[in-house]
Amino acid sequence: MSVPDGVVNLLKPPGMTSHDCVDAVRRLLRTRRVGHAGTLDPGAAGVLVVCVGTATRLSEFLMESDKAYRVELVLGVRTHTGDAYGEVLERREPERDCGRIQEVLNGFVGRIRQIPPMVSAVHHEGRRLYELARQGVEVERAPREVTVYEMRVLRCEPPRVLFDVTCSKGTYVRQLCHDAGERLGCGAHAGFMVRTRVGAYTLEGAVTLEELEEAVAAGRLDQVITPGSEALPGLPEVEVTGALRGAVVHGQAVPLWKVAPHLSVPPASLVKVLDEDGSLLALGRAEGGKLRPLKVFRSPTPRA
Repeated sequence: MSVPDGVVNLLKPPGMTSHDCVDAVRRLLRTRRVGHAGTLDPGAAGVLVVCVGTATRLSEFLMESDKAYRVELVLGVRTHTGDAYGEVLERREPERDCGRIQEVLNGFVGRIRQIPPMVSAVHHEGRRLYELARQGVEVERAPREVTVYEMRVLRCEPPRVLFDVTCSKGTYVRQLCHDAGERLGCGAHAGFMVRTRVGAYTLEGAVTLEELEEAVAAGRLDQVITPGSEALPGLPEVEVTGALRGAVVHGQAVPLWKVAPHLSVPPASLVKVLDEDGSLLALGRAEGGKLRPLKVFRSPTPRA
Protein backbone atom coordinates (compact mmCIF):
# COMPACT_ATOMS: atom_id res chain seq x y z
CA MET A 1 0.00 0.00 0.00
CA SER A 2 1.35 3.38 -1.00
CA VAL A 3 1.05 5.91 1.82
CA PRO A 4 0.35 9.47 0.64
CA ASP A 5 2.21 12.43 2.09
CA GLY A 6 -0.05 14.63 4.15
CA VAL A 7 -1.64 15.40 7.51
CA VAL A 8 -3.80 13.28 9.81
CA ASN A 9 -6.10 15.22 12.13
CA LEU A 10 -6.02 12.64 14.91
CA LEU A 11 -8.37 12.49 17.89
CA LYS A 12 -5.97 11.63 20.70
CA PRO A 13 -7.59 9.62 23.49
CA PRO A 14 -6.79 10.38 27.15
CA GLY A 15 -4.12 8.16 28.63
CA MET A 16 -1.85 8.07 25.57
CA THR A 17 1.14 10.33 25.10
CA SER A 18 1.57 12.18 21.82
CA HIS A 19 4.55 9.93 21.10
CA ASP A 20 2.38 6.85 21.72
CA CYS A 21 0.00 8.15 19.06
CA VAL A 22 2.81 8.74 16.58
CA ASP A 23 4.05 5.17 17.15
CA ALA A 24 0.52 3.84 16.60
CA VAL A 25 0.22 5.75 13.30
CA ARG A 26 3.63 4.44 12.22
CA ARG A 27 2.51 0.86 12.83
CA LEU A 28 -0.80 1.33 11.04
CA LEU A 29 0.71 3.05 7.99
CA ARG A 30 3.89 0.94 8.05
CA THR A 31 6.15 3.94 7.66
CA ARG A 32 8.66 5.55 10.00
CA ARG A 33 8.28 9.04 8.60
CA VAL A 34 5.61 10.26 10.98
CA GLY A 35 5.70 13.12 13.48
CA HIS A 36 3.33 15.38 15.40
CA ALA A 37 3.03 19.16 15.24
CA GLY A 38 2.87 19.91 18.96
CA THR A 39 2.35 17.70 22.00
CA LEU A 40 -0.87 17.24 23.92
CA ASP A 41 -0.83 16.26 27.61
CA PRO A 42 -1.18 12.49 28.22
CA GLY A 43 -4.33 13.03 30.28
CA ALA A 44 -5.91 15.32 27.69
CA ALA A 45 -7.92 14.36 24.62
CA GLY A 46 -8.51 16.12 21.33
CA VAL A 47 -6.80 17.31 18.20
CA LEU A 48 -3.28 16.05 17.58
CA VAL A 49 -1.91 17.07 14.20
CA VAL A 50 0.17 14.20 12.78
CA CYS A 51 2.30 14.68 9.68
CA VAL A 52 3.17 11.82 7.33
CA GLY A 53 5.96 11.51 4.74
CA THR A 54 7.33 14.74 3.33
CA ALA A 55 4.62 16.63 5.22
CA THR A 56 6.71 16.11 8.39
CA ARG A 57 8.63 19.13 7.11
CA LEU A 58 5.48 21.20 7.71
CA SER A 59 5.55 20.47 11.45
CA GLU A 60 7.52 23.56 12.47
CA PHE A 61 5.03 25.80 10.66
CA LEU A 62 1.94 24.00 11.96
CA MET A 63 3.33 24.31 15.50
CA GLU A 64 2.97 28.08 15.21
CA SER A 65 -0.83 27.74 14.98
CA ASP A 66 -3.19 29.01 17.68
CA LYS A 67 -4.93 26.40 19.81
CA ALA A 68 -8.34 26.13 21.45
CA TYR A 69 -9.36 24.01 24.44
CA ARG A 70 -12.41 23.14 26.51
CA VAL A 71 -11.40 22.84 30.14
CA GLU A 72 -12.94 21.96 33.48
CA LEU A 73 -11.46 24.06 36.28
CA VAL A 74 -11.74 22.35 39.68
CA LEU A 75 -11.49 24.86 42.50
CA GLY A 76 -10.24 24.17 46.02
CA VAL A 77 -7.84 21.33 45.12
CA ARG A 78 -4.21 21.88 44.17
CA THR A 79 -2.22 19.00 42.61
CA HIS A 80 1.48 18.67 41.87
CA THR A 81 0.83 18.31 38.12
CA GLY A 82 -1.91 20.91 37.79
CA ASP A 83 -4.35 18.29 36.51
CA ALA A 84 -6.49 15.44 37.85
CA TYR A 85 -3.68 12.89 37.45
CA GLY A 86 -1.40 14.50 40.03
CA GLU A 87 -0.96 14.01 43.76
CA VAL A 88 -3.19 16.26 45.83
CA LEU A 89 -1.06 18.83 47.63
CA GLU A 90 -3.71 20.94 49.32
CA ARG A 91 -7.45 21.29 49.77
CA ARG A 92 -9.17 24.59 50.57
CA GLU A 93 -12.66 26.02 50.54
CA PRO A 94 -13.37 26.83 46.88
CA GLU A 95 -14.32 30.28 45.64
CA ARG A 96 -18.07 30.27 44.88
CA ASP A 97 -18.62 33.76 43.50
CA CYS A 98 -19.02 33.22 39.74
CA GLY A 99 -18.56 36.90 39.05
CA ARG A 100 -15.18 36.90 40.73
CA ILE A 101 -14.20 33.66 38.98
CA GLN A 102 -15.03 35.18 35.58
CA GLU A 103 -13.12 38.35 36.51
CA VAL A 104 -10.00 36.36 37.43
CA LEU A 105 -10.15 34.29 34.24
CA ASN A 106 -10.58 37.46 32.17
CA GLY A 107 -7.40 38.76 33.83
CA PHE A 108 -5.37 36.20 31.87
CA VAL A 109 -6.53 37.48 28.48
CA GLY A 110 -3.72 39.19 26.58
CA ARG A 111 0.04 38.85 26.59
CA ILE A 112 1.11 37.10 29.80
CA ARG A 113 4.24 35.56 31.29
CA GLN A 114 3.86 31.93 32.27
CA ILE A 115 6.25 29.60 34.11
CA PRO A 116 6.27 26.13 32.47
CA PRO A 117 5.16 23.38 34.88
CA MET A 118 7.74 20.83 36.03
CA VAL A 119 5.75 18.10 34.26
CA SER A 120 6.15 19.80 30.86
CA ALA A 121 8.37 18.67 27.96
CA VAL A 122 10.57 21.79 28.16
CA HIS A 123 14.29 21.03 28.08
CA HIS A 124 16.57 21.87 31.00
CA GLU A 125 20.29 21.16 30.53
CA GLY A 126 19.56 18.45 27.99
CA ARG A 127 16.73 16.75 29.88
CA ARG A 128 12.96 17.12 29.82
CA LEU A 129 11.41 18.74 32.88
CA TYR A 130 8.98 15.85 33.32
CA GLU A 131 11.95 13.44 33.56
CA LEU A 132 13.39 15.50 36.41
CA ALA A 133 9.97 15.73 38.05
CA ARG A 134 9.68 11.92 38.10
CA GLN A 135 12.90 11.86 40.14
CA GLY A 136 11.54 14.42 42.57
CA VAL A 137 13.84 17.14 41.27
CA GLU A 138 12.53 20.68 40.85
CA VAL A 139 14.52 23.33 39.00
CA GLU A 140 14.02 27.03 38.45
CA ARG A 141 12.20 27.78 35.17
CA ALA A 142 12.30 31.02 33.25
CA PRO A 143 8.88 32.50 32.48
CA ARG A 144 7.76 32.53 28.85
CA GLU A 145 5.56 35.03 27.08
CA VAL A 146 2.36 33.61 25.60
CA THR A 147 -0.93 35.11 24.43
CA VAL A 148 -4.40 34.20 25.64
CA TYR A 149 -6.95 35.45 23.12
CA GLU A 150 -10.17 34.48 24.89
CA MET A 151 -11.40 32.91 28.15
CA ARG A 152 -15.12 32.19 28.03
CA VAL A 153 -17.00 30.59 30.94
CA LEU A 154 -19.65 28.16 29.72
CA ARG A 155 -20.89 26.87 33.05
CA CYS A 156 -20.08 28.00 36.58
CA GLU A 157 -21.11 25.51 39.25
CA PRO A 158 -18.39 25.80 41.93
CA PRO A 159 -16.24 23.96 42.67
CA ARG A 160 -16.38 23.08 38.95
CA VAL A 161 -16.18 25.67 36.16
CA LEU A 162 -16.32 24.79 32.47
CA PHE A 163 -14.61 27.25 30.11
CA ASP A 164 -13.21 27.60 26.60
CA VAL A 165 -9.80 29.14 26.01
CA THR A 166 -8.08 30.18 22.79
CA CYS A 167 -4.36 30.78 23.05
CA SER A 168 -1.03 30.93 21.27
CA LYS A 169 1.44 28.09 20.94
CA GLY A 170 3.40 27.34 24.09
CA THR A 171 0.51 28.09 26.47
CA TYR A 172 0.15 25.57 29.30
CA VAL A 173 -3.54 25.29 30.08
CA ARG A 174 -2.98 23.32 33.27
CA GLN A 175 -0.74 26.17 34.45
CA LEU A 176 -3.53 28.64 33.66
CA CYS A 177 -5.80 26.60 35.94
CA HIS A 178 -3.18 26.51 38.68
CA ASP A 179 -2.52 30.25 38.41
CA ALA A 180 -6.26 31.02 38.44
CA GLY A 181 -6.57 29.04 41.66
CA GLU A 182 -3.74 31.01 43.23
CA ARG A 183 -5.31 34.33 42.26
CA LEU A 184 -8.62 33.19 43.72
CA GLY A 185 -6.83 32.11 46.91
CA CYS A 186 -8.26 28.60 46.94
CA GLY A 187 -6.03 26.59 44.63
CA ALA A 188 -7.25 24.77 41.51
CA HIS A 189 -6.39 22.23 38.85
CA ALA A 190 -7.63 21.15 35.44
CA GLY A 191 -10.20 18.39 35.88
CA PHE A 192 -10.07 17.58 32.18
CA MET A 193 -8.86 19.18 28.96
CA VAL A 194 -10.01 18.66 25.37
CA ARG A 195 -8.11 20.38 22.59
CA THR A 196 -10.80 21.44 20.15
CA ARG A 197 -8.66 23.11 17.49
CA VAL A 198 -5.10 23.48 16.20
CA GLY A 199 -5.04 26.12 13.49
CA ALA A 200 -7.47 24.95 10.81
CA TYR A 201 -7.77 21.42 12.23
CA THR A 202 -10.87 21.00 14.39
CA LEU A 203 -12.28 18.36 16.71
CA GLU A 204 -15.24 17.84 14.36
CA GLY A 205 -12.88 16.75 11.57
CA ALA A 206 -10.63 14.53 13.71
CA VAL A 207 -10.40 10.75 13.23
CA THR A 208 -9.75 8.12 15.89
CA LEU A 209 -7.02 5.51 15.68
CA GLU A 210 -9.77 2.95 15.07
CA GLU A 211 -11.06 4.96 12.10
CA LEU A 212 -7.55 5.27 10.76
CA GLU A 213 -7.14 1.50 11.03
CA GLU A 214 -10.41 0.96 9.16
CA ALA A 215 -9.28 3.35 6.40
CA VAL A 216 -6.01 1.42 6.04
CA ALA A 217 -7.89 -1.89 5.78
CA ALA A 218 -10.27 -0.43 3.17
CA GLY A 219 -7.46 1.21 1.18
CA ARG A 220 -9.07 4.64 1.60
CA LEU A 221 -6.27 6.68 3.10
CA ASP A 222 -7.41 9.69 1.11
CA GLN A 223 -10.31 9.94 3.55
CA VAL A 224 -8.05 10.38 6.59
CA ILE A 225 -4.84 11.93 5.22
CA THR A 226 -5.27 15.41 3.80
CA PRO A 227 -2.64 16.69 1.34
CA GLY A 228 -0.01 19.15 2.46
CA SER A 229 -1.41 21.71 0.01
CA GLU A 230 -4.45 22.06 2.31
CA ALA A 231 -2.33 22.79 5.39
CA LEU A 232 -1.79 26.42 6.44
CA PRO A 233 -4.90 27.61 4.55
CA GLY A 234 -4.29 31.28 5.30
CA LEU A 235 -1.14 31.47 3.19
CA PRO A 236 -1.16 32.88 -0.36
CA GLU A 237 -0.56 30.36 -3.16
CA VAL A 238 1.35 30.47 -6.42
CA GLU A 239 1.75 27.82 -9.12
CA VAL A 240 5.03 27.21 -10.94
CA THR A 241 5.82 25.14 -14.03
CA GLY A 242 8.68 24.46 -16.40
CA ALA A 243 12.02 26.14 -15.73
CA LEU A 244 10.62 28.00 -12.72
CA ARG A 245 9.61 24.70 -11.15
CA GLY A 246 13.11 23.36 -11.70
CA ALA A 247 14.62 26.39 -10.00
CA VAL A 248 12.32 26.13 -6.98
CA VAL A 249 12.94 22.41 -6.35
CA HIS A 250 16.69 23.09 -6.49
CA GLY A 251 16.25 25.75 -3.81
CA GLN A 252 16.89 28.69 -6.09
CA ALA A 253 15.13 32.04 -5.68
CA VAL A 254 12.96 33.14 -8.60
CA PRO A 255 11.63 36.61 -9.45
CA LEU A 256 8.27 37.08 -7.78
CA TRP A 257 6.84 38.90 -10.79
CA LYS A 258 7.41 35.81 -12.94
CA VAL A 259 5.45 33.41 -10.73
CA ALA A 260 2.85 35.82 -9.34
CA PRO A 261 2.84 39.21 -11.05
CA HIS A 262 -0.32 40.31 -9.24
CA LEU A 263 0.50 38.86 -5.81
CA SER A 264 0.64 41.50 -3.09
CA VAL A 265 2.04 40.24 0.20
CA PRO A 266 3.82 41.88 3.13
CA PRO A 267 7.63 41.59 3.17
CA ALA A 268 8.99 38.20 4.37
CA SER A 269 5.56 36.55 4.00
CA LEU A 270 5.30 32.77 3.66
CA VAL A 271 3.91 31.54 0.35
CA LYS A 272 2.70 28.07 -0.67
CA VAL A 273 4.23 27.03 -3.98
CA LEU A 274 2.06 24.52 -5.85
CA ASP A 275 2.97 22.14 -8.64
CA GLU A 276 0.86 22.15 -11.80
CA ASP A 277 -1.22 19.27 -10.39
CA GLY A 278 -2.09 21.34 -7.30
CA SER A 279 0.17 19.44 -4.91
CA LEU A 280 2.50 21.23 -2.51
CA LEU A 281 5.85 21.76 -4.17
CA ALA A 282 7.49 24.03 -1.58
CA LEU A 283 7.06 26.68 1.06
CA GLY A 284 8.80 29.91 0.15
CA ARG A 285 9.28 33.39 1.50
CA ALA A 286 8.55 36.49 -0.54
CA GLU A 287 11.23 39.08 0.06
CA GLY A 288 13.23 41.54 -1.99
CA GLY A 289 11.06 40.96 -5.05
CA LYS A 290 11.95 37.28 -5.08
CA LEU A 291 10.37 34.02 -3.97
CA ARG A 292 12.97 32.11 -1.94
CA PRO A 293 12.26 28.40 -1.23
CA LEU A 294 12.45 27.43 2.44
CA LYS A 295 11.16 23.84 2.35
CA VAL A 296 10.93 21.74 -0.81
CA PHE A 297 8.55 18.78 -0.80
CA ARG A 298 8.87 17.36 -4.30
CA SER A 299 11.72 15.91 -6.36
CA PRO A 300 13.34 17.80 -9.25
CA THR A 301 11.72 15.47 -11.79
CA PRO A 302 8.02 16.22 -12.37
CA ARG A 303 5.53 13.42 -12.52
CA ALA A 304 4.82 11.96 -15.93
